[in-house]
Amino acid sequence: MITVLLIMLLALGLNIPLGYLRNRTRKLSARWFLYVHMSIPVIIVARVLSHTDFRYIPLFILAAVAGQYLGGKIELHL
Repeated sequence: MITVLLIMLLALGLNIPLGYLRNRTRKLSARWFLYVHMSIPVIIVARVLSHTDFRYIPLFILAAVAGQYLGGKIELHL
């Protein structure tokens, strides 16, 4: 179960900066699609290497979507 939580944290953590970048590009552009899908291979490799059951995939998707959402809400005031 700890492995599932670690992969969820990985999915969330990878997608926060990608969601930030996605939010600053034109919707449905090539970069937009890249930022939405860039973390998927990393999450798949982590799941396969850890021998995590496929039943947990919806949790990983949920964590990735949450990261995209949170990243899109970030406002940097530099």
